[in-house]
Amino acid sequence: MELIRVGIVDDHLLFRRSLTLLIDSFKGMKVEVDAENGSVFLNKLENNSVDVVLLDIQMPVMDGYETCKHLLTQFPLVKILIVSQLSTRESIHKIMEIGAHGYFTKNSNPNQLELAIKSLHEQGFYFGLELGSVIKEAMLWESKNALNINNPIIDKLSERELQIIMMICKEMKSKEIADKLFINIRTVESHRKNILDKTNSKNFIGVILYALKRQMISFEDLE
Repeated sequence: MELIRVGIVDDHLLFRRSLTLLIDSFKGMKVEVDAENGSVFLNKLENNSVDVVLLDIQMPVMDGYETCKHLLTQFPLVKILIVSQLSTRESIHKIMEIGAHGYFTKNSNPNQLELAIKSLHEQGFYFGLELGSVIKEAMLWESKNALNINNPIIDKLSERELQIIMMICKEMKSKEIADKLFINIRTVESHRKNILDKTNSKNFIGVILYALKRQMISFEDLE
């Protein structure tokens, strides 16, 4: 079994230690690095590697927003799960805009964390219930300045690409999609890249938001 290497960035030592014990109890996962702020964490990554990082927002020296920007630039293969108490639509909107791959509230069920980490590692994003509810509010908040759903870029998405977006929303892995559509896994990965490019998205959270705003998918498709 492939080991998922995890990093934790949070300024509360007790929380980091507790989270480390929890994650190390999950099968196939291990915390490799932890740090009290983004600056320390980025320095530690020079000699350590992680697949997924659990990142707090409110920290001294270098907060989660700034850390996220540096990670996306310097370590683009690392998946970023924001773990925070902040749950306002403005904060979620900012998190998604800077390119985080998922959001997890500190009030969530600890058992859900294992699913979130696996989803990030295998699918490239985590779209939990708490994120979905806040995004619903944010989209209603934006409705007075709603995007034109007849945006011509939608026409550039092929039926196959729309099909793959729907399958990804169902949490199907690339190999499962390839088997279902009788195509090569490399073809699926090529489609995924094209979808990101065409929707101008940093990751598949961005693709999902793009598709939701243009009514290409519904929230029911994410359940």
